[in-house]
Amino acid sequence: MNKLKIIVIGNGMVGYKFCEKLTAKSDAFKLIVFGEEPRRAYDRVHLSEYFNGKTADDLSMSAANWYQEQDIDLYLNNPIVGVDRNLKTVRTSGGEIYGYDFLVFATGSAAFVPNIEGIEKEGVFVYRTIDDLDLIAGYATKAKTAAVIGGGLLGLEAAKALIDLGIAETSIVEFAPRLMPRQIDLAGSEMLKSMLNELGLQIHLNKNTSRIEGDQCITGLKFSDDSELASDMLVISAGIKPRDELARFCGLEVGTRGGILVDNKMQTNDPCIFAIGECALHNEMIYGLIAPGYEMAEVLATNLCAEDKSFKGFDMSTKLKLIGIDVASFGDPFINEPDCRTIVFENKHKGIYKRINISNDGQYLLGGILIGDAAAYNMLLQTSVNKILLPENPEELILGSKGGETSAAAGITSLPNEALICSCEGVTKGNICHSVAEQGCETLDSIKKCTKAGTGCGGCVPMVKDLMLHTLKAQGKYVRNVICEHFNYSRQELYDLIHIHELKSYDEVLDKLGKSDGCEVCKPLVASLLASLWNEMILKKGNDTAQDSNDRFLANIQKGGSYSVVPRIPGGEITPDKLIVIGEVAKKYNLYTKITGGQRIDLFGAHLNDLPVIWEELIAAGFESGHAYGKGLRTVKSCVGSTWCRFGLHDSVSFAIRIEERYRGIRAPHKFKSAVSGCIRECAEAQSKDFGIIATEKGWNLYVCGNGGSKPQHAQLLAADVDSETCIKYIDRFLMFYIRTGDPLTRTATWLNKMEGGMEYLRNVVIHDSLGMAEKWENEIENLIASYKCEWKEAVENPAIRKRFSHFVNAPEEKDPTIEFVEMRGQKKTPEWKTT
Repeated sequence: MNKLKIIVIGNGMVGYKFCEKLTAKSDAFKLIVFGEEPRRAYDRVHLSEYFNGKTADDLSMSAANWYQEQDIDLYLNNPIVGVDRNLKTVRTSGGEIYGYDFLVFATGSAAFVPNIEGIEKEGVFVYRTIDDLDLIAGYATKAKTAAVIGGGLLGLEAAKALIDLGIAETSIVEFAPRLMPRQIDLAGSEMLKSMLNELGLQIHLNKNTSRIEGDQCITGLKFSDDSELASDMLVISAGIKPRDELARFCGLEVGTRGGILVDNKMQTNDPCIFAIGECALHNEMIYGLIAPGYEMAEVLATNLCAEDKSFKGFDMSTKLKLIGIDVASFGDPFINEPDCRTIVFENKHKGIYKRINISNDGQYLLGGILIGDAAAYNMLLQTSVNKILLPENPEELILGSKGGETSAAAGITSLPNEALICSCEGVTKGNICHSVAEQGCETLDSIKKCTKAGTGCGGCVPMVKDLMLHTLKAQGKYVRNVICEHFNYSRQELYDLIHIHELKSYDEVLDKLGKSDGCEVCKPLVASLLASLWNEMILKKGNDTAQDSNDRFLANIQKGGSYSVVPRIPGGEITPDKLIVIGEVAKKYNLYTKITGGQRIDLFGAHLNDLPVIWEELIAAGFESGHAYGKGLRTVKSCVGSTWCRFGLHDSVSFAIRIEERYRGIRAPHKFKSAVSGCIRECAEAQSKDFGIIATEKGWNLYVCGNGGSKPQHAQLLAADVDSETCIKYIDRFLMFYIRTGDPLTRTATWLNKMEGGMEYLRNVVIHDSLGMAEKWENEIENLIASYKCEWKEAVENPAIRKRFSHFVNAPEEKDPTIEFVEMRGQKKTPEWKTT
């Protein structure tokens, strides 16, 4: 039987996906693929990971022998240069002629390069292919400054690549008045700009580049307003243009601004020729995302197999993490009142901006924007696309319900089976649930292999995981909540395995228990487990790069790019001499000074390279790290108790100091706080803490799993009228149980809320030792207590660690010149300090 010949021009992601889909549906075709690049199809969505250690093979879409196994002829580094529509043949750059029955253009797009004087100079690059990245990496070794033209998705990815290459002074130049103009509004852009500034990126908006300065090599940019920007290299990432030149040359219809005209079946004006991906123009739209390209590939493959499917446009909602910052938009993000009602939440201090647009009758979600926290993106997108009725208080969609955490599982159950979960691969809720319930897929990896959900951009993975867990629970099966694709273990299992194998670094854990290179989910989680188990210096070699951003510099990064200094003040008690030292340090380094609700003194506005010398002075005066940056004990608040208060029953200050000095430095799944009140008047607010202690006539009442903040929850009574030693014993067990079993980034209140059996079960475990673990936990926490060392003391005494605290590697004494302050009530602050 003679097979119909299909020639595919282009071996990018969409061309590969078409081949994959067609061969899965039918063996009636002979596929011949021509690629312009010297390597088989690779993942351009994650191209920047090439600078993080991934190889071209790691990024490849298939195994080296996949094409041969599928009986596909693949010709690389051999582009098609001519098409004869009358003879139905193509001609390669080498002069060979091949005939076809059907021809598929999957030529993609090229980087749009604006016509700027000097664009040909050495040091100017585009950001599109692996070859481009190799050229950029080679040139970056001799560059100290860099610029990117383009503030959209691709431009920000290019900026991240330059930072990964070690060019700290990187600028982004955007012609529009805001960043990511296709995805976010002006307020969202301002928030994103502020956060990028904190990371050291300089943002230049409303800038039209008129000339590239320099002789043979670039030395800077000249703008139309006569301002200038010095730069040793330039990456142009200002958008894309469809690769339609071959189609245009052979007489296919193209759009006035480019793109091969196609109908709903992906067919051109020639019935034997089709176009898919970024080269195709459908209803005046070029789709620059991978998911629409995959859908086009599915539509074409389906129709070639004599089935009927149409491309009806595509939702351009998107979620990504840009340089560690969540950015997402969905539905219609720009619709404004009076056509809708808009709800906005903005927290400039934490870098969070959320906007949702709802219908005027309050029933439907129309669209929205998320900056800094996009955890709710998948559910918001599904609510919008599937026209799910909104709750009575729609603001709960972005703020959480007043009763506690929002439940993703509850939202998932309301979705119809046809709800599209993975837009890249066209996988529905029904497909995923069927793979779990009927095909035995009980891990994320097995669902990926079965349905391909989550194998594209990866944005749907959290929802896929939630669906898997919900389906398994509905079947009454035990659910293992594995960490991520690199570790097939839950947090609790990984904790035990690290302990058993005595692994001391992230690399050891990855080599022994994981696979691949790890990710931003598992790295800080493993680092936290190592700290919880061994209580060693978190910045020692092998663990430093796995830490959360704040842990890497033992300080919280603040708005504007400066850092905070928070010495520990156990129980809130401080001597006059120590107060004077804090005042002297604050004056010497010009730090904003604030007494906190946790009875500490926070110092804000420290430059990165000042942190070691500030801490050197504080440590010499007897202070220790307050661990305000870490997932561990923050403060133990106290009232004055019986030492001064006429109502006090016991010495709450002394007990608070004892508690704080006992548990300082111990890492946990999330931060935890405590308080000790000297009587039932509760001046220390112990019942709003992770564990709180209140004096009684007979001893102490111990409360656990309280929570303040945006979703407050009262602590519950664990034990009543216990003596000091028993109280501490129960806290030891409680903390170790939490450390061993809490999910990542889960506070004790949420941990208890999710615990089967609730408070009664927790009481049996902690007080009655129902698990038989009490003695082991008490010994383990004693080991952690005995191994405590002040992290800042170790940092200032270790030259290798101390070297980390510099903004410029080649000029360690020079401070970040972009950090600005203004005066307020006799102190400094960052400009436009505002939290709403």
